[in-house]
Amino acid sequence: MSMVSKVVLGVSLLLTAATVAGVHVKQKLERERLREGVVRDLERQIRKQENLRLLEEQIVLTRHLETEREKTLASKQL
Repeated sequence: MSMVSKVVLGVSLLLTAATVAGVHVKQKLERERLREGVVRDLERQIRKQENLRLLEEQIVLTRHLETEREKTLASKQL
């Protein structure tokens, strides 16, 4: 085997190994990013549910306050 063919073979093997390693690293990063997306979606859903619960509490408190104001105004008018 000539020296040139050995160098070409070595470079080819090195590039092939680097390509395979690069693809595996890229796939691993992609999987991690997808998992992080799922976690962010779950956190967003939890925050949304909490916000809806707080909004419902605010609505109830507002109704209660309006009722109390109406009672106070009615009692002052008498």
